[in-house]
Amino acid sequence: MAEENVPAAPAIPIAAPPGGIDATVSSEVAALPGLQKAAILLIALGPEKSSKLFKHLKEDEIESLTLEIANTRSITPSLKEGVINEFYQVCLAQQYIAEGGIGYAKELLEQALGEEEAVAVISKLTASLQVKPFEFVRKTDASQLLNFIQDEHPQTIALILSYLAPAQSAQLIGALPPDKQADVARRIAKMDRTSPDIIKEVEKALEIKLSSLVNQDYTIVGGVDAIVEILNTVDRGTEKHIMETLEIDDPELADEIRKKMFVFEDILLLDDRAIQRVLRDVDNSDLSLALKGANDQVKTAIFNNLSSRLAAMIKEDMDFMGPVRMKDVEEAQQKIVNIIRKLEDSAEIVISRGGGDEIVV
Repeated sequence: MAEENVPAAPAIPIAAPPGGIDATVSSEVAALPGLQKAAILLIALGPEKSSKLFKHLKEDEIESLTLEIANTRSITPSLKEGVINEFYQVCLAQQYIAEGGIGYAKELLEQALGEEEAVAVISKLTASLQVKPFEFVRKTDASQLLNFIQDEHPQTIALILSYLAPAQSAQLIGALPPDKQADVARRIAKMDRTSPDIIKEVEKALEIKLSSLVNQDYTIVGGVDAIVEILNTVDRGTEKHIMETLEIDDPELADEIRKKMFVFEDILLLDDRAIQRVLRDVDNSDLSLALKGANDQVKTAIFNNLSSRLAAMIKEDMDFMGPVRMKDVEEAQQKIVNIIRKLEDSAEIVISRGGGDEIVV
């Protein structure tokens, strides 16, 4: 299988710093935020070399670094030397990785720096590069990826989706056959820790290089929070199917998931003030369509928080609307749920979950 090489080290002519960096300085450097260390390095390299590096950065990264450099008043010689030393070691590790992979780099660095320092350097490198399992998969078009994984075992699919962004996972789980959706969702929710060796096997099958295997810890992936994020993003029809299936197959798990997520019917959990705040952001046409598929309790809760004139208008719209597609109803309900989640994220409303205290608005 072909391996995806880590980009080669930046071509910056910097000599190997002298070996005896004081332990206190090393500790001080390690404690610095990455942005601050990057600013110190750019200051140390000077404007000519720094400008060359800026050409390879994103606009927001340049802005952040420029602001940090502007706010950096003074740097002690020992701190500057410590940052340059760390940068040199990371560049060296990056070069070794490009030549022969992480195992090769770790072996050479252990000979030069010792086992503990070698692991620390490569860990810094993988963190700074944001190299994570299935990084290549996250950059792959969802439709192409679906063709590749849809026939895989549900556990394999669950592992892959656990590492993807919720929006990408939502696309994929929504496109799976209905009989496989709930199975994959259940496996994600029940996933706790996965051995790096298993991750490595799956990545090999996907022709992806595993970079974080240098840390032989067990990687925490999946879990209830992971499937909640996916279900909060997936289309309403897929969400309903998964939850209804889980309620039959594993009611305890379904209850645990439901406590952590908000669905349209859960608008009954909101008090009147919260519902009124939500309705201010809801389009009347979406509200009319969403209520076509709502139960009587939800309708009552909504109408009780509308003016009598607006309530009459919404009811009239619903009557004149006639039969509507369930898909359209679900999309309208999802829009309202998204508004509720957005308001909760901004702390304009607080949703009580799992039978806790009353909602605070």
